[in-house]
Amino acid sequence: MSTAEPLVAWLHGVPVAVVTADTDDGGNVALRYTDDAFDRWNLNEPVLSCSLPLRSGKLDATAFVDGLLPEGDVRRSLAERRRIAAHDLFGFIGNYGRDIAGAVQFLEPDRRPDSRLGAVETLDTADLERLVAELDDNPLAIVEGSELSLAGLQDKMLLVALDGGGWGRPLGGRPSTHILKRDHPRHQGIVHAEHDALALARHAGLTTISAHVERFGEHDCLVVERYDRVLERGQVVARIHQEDACQALGLPATRKYEIRHDGGGPEFSQIARLLDRHARDPLHELDRLAAVATFTALIGNADAHGKNLALLLADGHAELAPLYDTVPTVLWPALATDAAMTIGGLVSLSGISIGVIEAEARAWRHSPRRARGAAIRCAELLDDALDHDVIDPDSRLAAHVRDAVARFLATR
Repeated sequence: MSTAEPLVAWLHGVPVAVVTADTDDGGNVALRYTDDAFDRWNLNEPVLSCSLPLRSGKLDATAFVDGLLPEGDVRRSLAERRRIAAHDLFGFIGNYGRDIAGAVQFLEPDRRPDSRLGAVETLDTADLERLVAELDDNPLAIVEGSELSLAGLQDKMLLVALDGGGWGRPLGGRPSTHILKRDHPRHQGIVHAEHDALALARHAGLTTISAHVERFGEHDCLVVERYDRVLERGQVVARIHQEDACQALGLPATRKYEIRHDGGGPEFSQIARLLDRHARDPLHELDRLAAVATFTALIGNADAHGKNLALLLADGHAELAPLYDTVPTVLWPALATDAAMTIGGLVSLSGISIGVIEAEARAWRHSPRRARGAAIRCAELLDDALDHDVIDPDSRLAAHVRDAVARFLATR
C-alpha cells in the first residue's frame, strides 16, 4: 500500500471524503466518506458520483478519478511536467485537483477551499495567439502555477473572462469561466460546426451553453462558457457538481465507446436506469434523454460517447447536464460513421426513425408514447431553428439537418 499523504475531497464547502492511493503506484484510488458527508446526505444517495453512493467503508474511486483527467498524450505530457507516472491517478489529483470538472476539489488535509485563492494572469492578444499555437507542445497551456485539469483529448485550455473584456489564465486553483477549443488541423471547420450544433441544441432546449468562435493567430477557436460554474458579474461564485456517464457507471475513460474501440462503454439504457433511480422527476429526465438520442442522430454525431454525456448531481439527485461536445461528425467522411452509443439497437444514425426511438424507450421501461412525443418535439424544434436562421441556412450542417429532420418526421 502507498504511504502517500491522504487527500480530502471537498464538495460545496463540505469535506466529504478522505482519498488515498490504493496501490503502491497510485494507479488505484480509494475513498471513505466522512462523518460530515453522513450528516449532510442520506445513505445511498449519489454524492461524488452515482458509482460512489454514500455508504460506510472503503470505496473504489478509481474510475471516478480517471474520468477527471486528460487522456492519451495530454496526460503523459502533464505527468512529465510534475514528474509522476501517467498511470498515477492519485498523484494527478494531488497535483492538478484544485480546479477540475464539476465541484469537487482535492486538497491536502491542512487546507480548506477558498474561492479567493489563486490568481489570474492577464493575457493580451499576442499571449493568446502564442498559447493557442503552442497547444501541441504545451497541452492545456499549463504553467508552473497551474493546478487544473481537463478531461478529453482535444487541444484546449482554460480561460477566465476579465471584467471589462479580455481573457486571463487561471493559476493556483483559481476557478475558470470558459474553455477554449482549437480547431482540428485535419478536420478544419469542426469548431464552427460544433458552435452551430450547440446553437441548435439551445433552440431545442437541450443545452444552456453559450459559445462563440474567435480567431487567435492562425487558428479558429471555440470559446465555451462552462456550465459547471455559476457566474456573477464575470466572477465564479459557485461550482456545480457533475460527472460524465463513464464515471457515473464506474467505467474507465478507455471504455467510453459502447461498440467501437473494444466497446464495453455506456449505453443509453444504462444512463436511463441511473436517471430512473436518482432523478427527482424520472419521467421528465427520460423524456429529455429520448430527445438527446434524437438530436444526436439528426445532427449526425457519431462521437456522442460516454464522456460526452453528463449528469448534474445536487442534493442527492441526478439529472441530465446541458449538452456539450456536440460535433456533427457526419460532415467529415474520414471520421467514424457508426454511433458511439447504439439507439434502438442500431449503429447507423441515418436509420434512426421515430419507431426506433420508441424501441429504445421500451428498453428503458419508459413510455414509448412519451418518448415519441419528445422525439417529435426535438425534430420540430430543429426544423424551426432552420426556418428562423439560427445557423447559416446555407451551411453543410443546415443542409444535413434539414434532410435528416424531413426523413425522421416522415416516419410518424
